[in-house]
Amino acid sequence: MFTLPFKLNQDRRHHIPRQRHRVTNWPAYDASLRQRGSLTVWFTDEAIAGWGAEPRTTRGGQPCYSPLAMLTALTLRAVFRLAYRQAEGLMGSIISLLGLSLRVPDHTTLSRRAATLDVPRPGNAGAGAGSKPLHLLVDSTGLKLCGKGEWLLEKHGTATRRSWRALHLGVDAGTGRIVASTLTSKDVDDASQADPLFDQIAGSVASFTGDGGYDQDRVYHSVAKRHPEAAVVVPPRATAVLSDTAENAPTQRDGHLRARIGRRLGAGSRARRTAPRASASSASCPGLLRARATFGRRRMGCWRRWRSRTSAASTARARHSATSV
Repeated sequence: MFTLPFKLNQDRRHHIPRQRHRVTNWPAYDASLRQRGSLTVWFTDEAIAGWGAEPRTTRGGQPCYSPLAMLTALTLRAVFRLAYRQAEGLMGSIISLLGLSLRVPDHTTLSRRAATLDVPRPGNAGAGAGSKPLHLLVDSTGLKLCGKGEWLLEKHGTATRRSWRALHLGVDAGTGRIVASTLTSKDVDDASQADPLFDQIAGSVASFTGDGGYDQDRVYHSVAKRHPEAAVVVPPRATAVLSDTAENAPTQRDGHLRARIGRRLGAGSRARRTAPRASASSASCPGLLRARATFGRRRMGCWRRWRSRTSAASTARARHSATSV
């Protein structure tokens, strides 16, 4: 049996060394591994008593399930990432295994009541008081709306006005999760959605990072009002100027603007140092520089005319020689 080509140097290849650490408390380690997959579900007496909805005293039908029952089913659906029908089946299995006589919400009721209930999302950044401050990244994107206008354009080739919406997102830089979002019309700018995004964040914010669209005073005021210790990382616009209090009480925006001005001045000084220096006579007489440029263009034109004449003469001599032969 022939050896495969990539195994010719297998005896000299680098191998991952085997683990030298030996588990000494194997029973406890084995029990901890089994515990990772353990699932324990129980219903307290208060949850069983409050499973049904309270009678309604106003007009309308009587609800069958309390918000606690709906939140229980929707939380299991969010944790296990199930559809509404699968969530209904999971709730029925759990209730039957526990031997409880509770009604299971159907999938249509779950879908209807989910629009009015605030379902807690697992692992939401900034949800706890003891959690670390998050670094917030904000930006917006466009969502194109498709409808009969798109069908008419494809079918008949008629011109249609495109319509779209703006989706503003706030992302946690540490985990990459979307912690806040708003959907507005296309006429709403990015800076106006800073407050709605902050309303959806319960914890503290360490930094606020965005593009030049958030370079507005109201964004800085909103960050300073809600999170005074947060840093605003927003590049100033090309037409940005210092505030009136830049000399006495400079803001974060004034600091960013001064840093950018300093970098520009530094780049200009480096360019002046590396640029070739003209002679003293040329610097003192600007007309001499223009005369040199004009002389150079004339010399190039003379060379091109001489080359064209030479090539024409060569062509004529070649034709004469061919005719004589």
